[in-house]
Amino acid sequence: MDTGIRYSTTTLACPDPLALADFYAKLTGGEVTFAAERDSASMRSARGRLDFMWVPDYREPQWPEDSSLLHLDFFVTDLATSAEWAIRCGARQYDFQPNAGRCLVFADPAGHPFCLTTVDDLG
Repeated sequence: MDTGIRYSTTTLACPDPLALADFYAKLTGGEVTFAAERDSASMRSARGRLDFMWVPDYREPQWPEDSSLLHLDFFVTDLATSAEWAIRCGARQYDFQPNAGRCLVFADPAGHPFCLTTVDDLG
């Protein structure tokens, strides 16, 4: 059934949209495709788009305390090499890793949790 609704993007609140768009573009080999002053920015990579929105008094999520919050997953073929790249891009790896054999949890520069994972069922 065609509902007329299709997924478009995920938007992350943050204190600096362009800086976060730059981070994710570098992490994924993508590019920043839009920036509007300090208010918003977008990036696109081969498999999708992320948007970033400035919010006043931004509060960084805490992992794992805020683990019910949305987090992003990125498929990787080599977990160790990709983890090193993420850290060079500016991510920080959390101490708490619930599934370190297949998935590593990081924080982006604004503190949003994201995972690098070897689990990919999208084909």
